[in-house]
Amino acid sequence: MATVTVVRYKRRKRIGDEKSPMVFALKPKSGEAKIYSIELLAREIETIGSLSVEDVSHVMKSFVRAMKKVLVAGNKVKVDGLGIFYTTLTCPGVEAEKDCSVRNITRVNLRFKVDNSLRLANDSTATTRGGENNMIFELLTDKKNAAGGTGGGSDDSGKGDGGSGDSGGSGEAPDPAA
Repeated sequence: MATVTVVRYKRRKRIGDEKSPMVFALKPKSGEAKIYSIELLAREIETIGSLSVEDVSHVMKSFVRAMKKVLVAGNKVKVDGLGIFYTTLTCPGVEAEKDCSVRNITRVNLRFKVDNSLRLANDSTATTRGGENNMIFELLTDKKNAAGGTGGGSDDSGKGDGGSGDSGGSGEAPDPAA
C-alpha cells in the first residue's frame, strides 16, 4: 500500500479573520500526487484484467460521453462502488415571483456523493488496520528532509502518528514558531 506524504503548515483558524488565532494543520505535500488520465488508468486495468489498453480506453471514453449526456439532461449517474454524480445550480433569491426566471441561474455545478463502500479512512485511527480503504500517511519533518528524503535515516525518522508502530517518540520536528 502506498504512503501519502503530508506536511505541516500554519494558518489562521478562521481564514481571512486577522484576529483569529494561528493553528497548525496538515496537507498533502505538493507535487507528489499524480494525475491519472484515461490512458494511464487503462494501463493499470490491463495489468489486473484480461482487457487490452485500447478496449478499456474505448469503454471509458464512451462512459464519459454517456455520463455527460445523462447529466446535461438533469439526471443522476450512480456508479456502483464509486458514488453518485449529480448537478446543482446557484440562483440568488429575488423578492418578486415574476423576477425569478432561469436567467437568474448564475452557476451549474457537478457534484459527487461518495459510495459508502469507497469511504476512505486514516489507517492510524481506523478500527480495522490495513483495511482495503485505509490510507497510510507519513508526516514529512525537518529531520526527514535532512536525512535525504523518504529513504534515509532510521526507521522512525520523519514518521508521524501514522500507525507505523514506532515505540520511540513521535518523530515529529519541534514547533518552528517556538
